[in-house]
Amino acid sequence: MRILIIGGTRFVGRHITEAALAAGHDVSLLHRGRTGPDLFPEAEHILADRDSGLSVLGGREWDATIDVSAYLPAQVEALAGAVSTGQYVFVSTTAVYATPKEPGFTEDSPLAELPDPAGPVPDVVTGQTYGPLKVLCERAATGAFGPGTLVVRPTYVIGPHDYTGRFTYWVNRIARGGEVLAPGDPDDPIQVIDGRDMASWIVAMTEKAEGGTFHAVSPPPPFTFGDMLRAIAAEVAPPGTTLTWVDADFLLARGENGRSLPLWGEGDAWTAANTADPSAAHAAGLAPRPFARSVREIRASEAGFSVETTITPEREAELLAAWHAR
Repeated sequence: MRILIIGGTRFVGRHITEAALAAGHDVSLLHRGRTGPDLFPEAEHILADRDSGLSVLGGREWDATIDVSAYLPAQVEALAGAVSTGQYVFVSTTAVYATPKEPGFTEDSPLAELPDPAGPVPDVVTGQTYGPLKVLCERAATGAFGPGTLVVRPTYVIGPHDYTGRFTYWVNRIARGGEVLAPGDPDDPIQVIDGRDMASWIVAMTEKAEGGTFHAVSPPPPFTFGDMLRAIAAEVAPPGTTLTWVDADFLLARGENGRSLPLWGEGDAWTAANTADPSAAHAAGLAPRPFARSVREIRASEAGFSVETTITPEREAELLAAWHAR
């Protein structure tokens, strides 16, 4: 197949590119050339900014297009006007749902809407507009490319090359051992999906031109933040490692958030989005690797990786001392 990937060199797109090439497909990558310029010499690299015009796609045809980088409906509409393609795949998010949600909610659950659906569509992605804008992207996709569009709704994606460092933080932090600050309520729900498993499944679905909307999440609920940290500890923690759960209000009052302590939902109702039912995707062939295997492989490939937004060891020790002294 001739597959065009919008993006394709950074994390989710990178794994999809690897899976498509491994399956023997003829791959073209549309990207800005800012990430991984030396990656995938066997693929065609089309350098362009999707927001500055897509004339480079004119006169070309692909059997399928996989879009991992659309956040605004105008981006989907512009792509639809520029590309000649068969199957269209849109990577969305479980943030598209309205809250509250029941654990085990399915793909037909109510979706989030902008505060003023009749007003102008925002052109800036924020925490408040992210989900509703992705909803509009999904609608633009099915409107432009038809009912055969494949919409994939992942929760937190994990795996090698994760530039956000969210899950990787916890693997590397727990591997250091000692007293680990665990934020909020250990019973808060969480779901993840290994990007490599999602990528190979997306490519397989594309090969079959399968349409529809699917949750790419793992494991099925219930699975909690406490379960996640304990499972990580079982794989990488040295002897004597402990988890100390620190109250959400205590952390928020001291300026901490879901960036400094990654994947923490800050007690927000949005954490209910981490209780999606993955049975439809599983029935369609999604087969996530065991969680413990992801932990081991991430530790082996990403040991020492960190991002600036996560708390430092010194800040963690300071917060733990204040928590114990309260």
